Amino acid sequence: MRAVTKIVSEYLGRDSGLVVTNPADGSQLGTVRDWTASDTASAVMTASAAMNSWRSRTAKDRASVLMNWHDLILEHQNDLAALTTAECGKPIGESIGEVAYGASFVQWFAEEAKRMYGDVMPSHAANKQIMVMRQAIGVVSAITPWNFPLAMITRKIAPALAAGCTALVKPAEATPLTALALEKLALEAGIPEGVFQVITTTDPASIGKVLTEHPVIKKFSFTGSTAVGKVLAAQCAGTMKKISMELGGNAPFIVFDDADIDAAIEGAMISKYRNTGQTCVCANRFFIHADIHDEFVARLSAAVAALKVGDGSEAGVSIGPLINQVGADKVAGLVDSAISAGARVIIGGKRHSYGDAYYEPTILTDLNHDMEIASREIFGPVAAIYTFQSEAEVIKMANDTPYGLAAYFYSRDLGRCFRMMEALDYGMVGVNEGVMSTEVAPFGGVKESGVGREGSKYGLEEYTELKYCLIGGLT
Repeated sequence: MRAVTKIVSEYLGRDSGLVVTNPADGSQLGTVRDWTASDTASAVMTASAAMNSWRSRTAKDRASVLMNWHDLILEHQNDLAALTTAECGKPIGESIGEVAYGASFVQWFAEEAKRMYGDVMPSHAANKQIMVMRQAIGVVSAITPWNFPLAMITRKIAPALAAGCTALVKPAEATPLTALALEKLALEAGIPEGVFQVITTTDPASIGKVLTEHPVIKKFSFTGSTAVGKVLAAQCAGTMKKISMELGGNAPFIVFDDADIDAAIEGAMISKYRNTGQTCVCANRFFIHADIHDEFVARLSAAVAALKVGDGSEAGVSIGPLINQVGADKVAGLVDSAISAGARVIIGGKRHSYGDAYYEPTILTDLNHDMEIASREIFGPVAAIYTFQSEAEVIKMANDTPYGLAAYFYSRDLGRCFRMMEALDYGMVGVNEGVMSTEVAPFGGVKESGVGREGSKYGLEEYTELKYCLIGGLT
């Protein structure tokens, strides 16, 4: 435990507070500060006091400090990865990748800080000039999830700081240590006190109300479930905060009969089983053309059978524990309900002998759209497979959900590719690709999967306000 937590040792050692445990074995990693609502309100005012100085620095100066942070994150990549695996259970190889992915947002927005352009626009009158500028929106608050405890913070905080905002983040109760490690490295990088603060708590509802209702906070960002997102959005409405939310999904993964099946299997494995199926853009419903269904299932089953289940810190493990037993109970309930309604288990279908938080990598077929598993986000290592016959049929099935985060399809027909890209009602569409996330592209959904975008040039705009200035008397 000492090796894992040394990077955040100064935050530990409390007799009471938020207890952090390892989902792989239930062992205790440490106890961190339990912030109250009053503490958080004080932190908001600290962020407000730090704002003028931070946004007054040149964009080039802020970019330089952010690059220092980026470099320190990569310098501590192995320690941060070990911490992430210990907190959320993901395999260590994936955690190492997450650190690099998270650092990429800091680098990207350090560069974008110098490109926060405005406009000089053609005027409506000869003696007037129209100017439009972008300015930092103000103090920002964010609530982040446990499944990507590092990258979801940098994806929100890096653009906020790049724009000249100050920021507070409440990480998930299960994964506060990675967030605290990022705060420590930010201070070491030269980000001033009060510019980036991490709020850890056992009372997320009370802290959430401060972060959404405090009038000093001008922007709120959240990644999590749609149900919680709706509550938080309503709380933001009282002060008309700008919001960005990345919420739940029900991603379709469509394989047409003309697809490259090797590529489709590779994409399915990474889309479905990465982080033990606990990603918001995981393939949730597999739609396989009837003519290739049996071949696809057989080949996917062979690939799934080769997955090694165990403690994510062990070499070769590709499926770790779910975040906790409650998460495993949800997955088990969805699978058991489907089986009772007639689904067929191809592989897996039950808890793994490794422990209560583990679930076997699973494939189900013979499903219908009335089953609960068809409409719920599984958030576990379960591939639910349906069949289809026509393009029109699968478009209707894929769009038959209130969610619209990510969708995937495989086809080598160029015309079909363009038709599907336009027809799928999702914020992100992977064409012959099982992973889309990158710092250079806008990440986000439509419908009940959220509002706003993260990453890319659009991610910086989320933390700014447009100001129109009309200059008269020029003649």
